Amino acid sequence: MSTNKHKSDTELLAPAGSMEALKAALRFGADAVYLGGPLLQLRAKSAGFTFEEIAEAAALAHKSGKRLFVTVNALAFNDEIEKLPIYGNRLLDCGVDAAIVSDLGVLTTLHRTCPKLELHVSTQASCTNYAAAMTWYELGAKRIVLAREMTVDEIRKLKRNIPDDLELEAFIHGAMCMAYSGRCLLSSAILGRSGNRGDCAQPCRWKYALVEETRPNQSFPIVQEGNSSYVLSSRDLNCIGLLDELIDSGVTSLKIEGRMKTEYYVGVVVNAYRRVLDGTMRIEEAQSELNSVSHRPYTTGFYHGELPEDHSNAGVYTQTHRFAGNVLACENGVATVMQRNRFERGDALEVVSPTLTGAVLQADDITDENGEPVAIANRVQQILRIKTDLPLSSGDLLRIKA
Repeated sequence: MSTNKHKSDTELLAPAGSMEALKAALRFGADAVYLGGPLLQLRAKSAGFTFEEIAEAAALAHKSGKRLFVTVNALAFNDEIEKLPIYGNRLLDCGVDAAIVSDLGVLTTLHRTCPKLELHVSTQASCTNYAAAMTWYELGAKRIVLAREMTVDEIRKLKRNIPDDLELEAFIHGAMCMAYSGRCLLSSAILGRSGNRGDCAQPCRWKYALVEETRPNQSFPIVQEGNSSYVLSSRDLNCIGLLDELIDSGVTSLKIEGRMKTEYYVGVVVNAYRRVLDGTMRIEEAQSELNSVSHRPYTTGFYHGELPEDHSNAGVYTQTHRFAGNVLACENGVATVMQRNRFERGDALEVVSPTLTGAVLQADDITDENGEPVAIANRVQQILRIKTDLPLSSGDLLRIKA
């Protein structure tokens, strides 16, 4: 079955763990943004928005013709269910377009008490078949965020057996868990910090060794690849080459993971996928962009079946570039830049922009706010002036080769 839907019509959904990341997502082409609020948001508290910030985010999104979703996707306790009617209506008052939920009780409570709030079922509900999708639909769900373990063929079959107005969303990029659709108990078992309650310590990223019972003081490395023993650390998802397949299978929303990421990460990744969807960037160019941000080795996940045997990643994060600074303004041949990582006079700073990606800002003339020359920009968030002939805009990002 083909949807006959143009790639650029498909929703590109981006994460935001800060107002800066939200603005980057909108500027670089996301059609919708998802973020966490004060309750059941399944990320560290630092990534949660207040009601005032949610209202501001919704206003910014709607001004650009975009949508805003709020995650309410942690597993809920009894006293939290009781808070949901007020919480859901507060989200509506803030202008939120939809809530993403995984708990059955959360969904039914919000549907009953906040009927105007659109509900999306999180990937953590592990929906892998059309019967489950239909059950969620009958309970009030508008969209299913598919389990990450589904293949393209399985998605296609599911789509054929559900109503046209039940939307499907699939992850296309970002970190993955060593668990089924992110439902992991490792952090709870080791540290008492539940990933299902937004407090994961990410122990799957740690290095492990075997200890034999009668030799408690001797540890033996678990050799997986070379000298590595990161046996639980998954690769990162990258589906830049699978967009046609996913859209053709019936997916209407393509989701990027990363509510704990910087605005640089969000901007670069959204920009790459946006331009491929719009046909203004080749996949090979987009892959180079995706290589520029910090990531574990990439994989296409389960979309073509079981993971390859060499799925291990040796615990290594790589990136070709570092985030150098944000462009705050550019007037009369001078760019005002907020420094984010060290660079020096004479460095070539690459521009990431919806229109200028690939251009180079030669930092030959750098001064501080007082007009004093700066040879080494090594103070985080220092405001600098850099002369340039480039038509830079507020919100452009600068990076330097790592």
